[in-house]
Amino acid sequence: MELKLTETEVRVLGALLEKDSTTPEYYPLSLNALVNACNQKSNRDPVMQLDETAVRDALGGLQENRLAGPAGGADSRVTKYEHRAQEVFNFTRGENALICVLLLRGPQTPGELRGRCERMHRFETLDDVQASLQKLMLREPPLVKVLPRQPGTKESRYAHLLAGDVVVAEVPLTAVAASHTSGDGGRLAQLEEEVGALRSEVAALKDEWERFRRQFE
Repeated sequence: MELKLTETEVRVLGALLEKDSTTPEYYPLSLNALVNACNQKSNRDPVMQLDETAVRDALGGLQENRLAGPAGGADSRVTKYEHRAQEVFNFTRGENALICVLLLRGPQTPGELRGRCERMHRFETLDDVQASLQKLMLREPPLVKVLPRQPGTKESRYAHLLAGDVVVAEVPLTAVAASHTSGDGGRLAQLEEEVGALRSEVAALKDEWERFRRQFE
């Protein structure tokens, strides 16, 4: 099933997945609790300020995609909501944690994902993270993709595809070089001056030593 969730739907689904795993005693969530979960300042990128109307609309969109809806059999008079991602995707625990963190925090490296998934699932090694990411990438349609590595970085980042394809503009190497040149121009000139001064001092010391040595010949 190919999805193109909105930014708000992505946040709502991520929050439901997170609370199901980390605080099952308070799950399913009331609308008010879900709004608070979406607007958390920790473990969220970007931090959002959604109101009840926005979250309710997002729940409607997720329900159309069979990804969330009112929880059945709830004793409370307050309607509570739950995700249905497991019914749609049949994730492993590791895959569930990865998708959740990608939904809540955007593109990340395997190292970042390993640390941030710890509350939901413990990956023993980075290879385990990579293996789960690979399985998500091989789904039909894919749920995750690897992004082009950014200049100056060692690790590639991975992004979810539940909101459609992710396009990252590649920075031309010439532009990167130019930015480094302009940003470091002042420091480079200063270093060149210091090196020149040191060379002059060394030359002067050599001359002085040579004159001193000749006194004993």
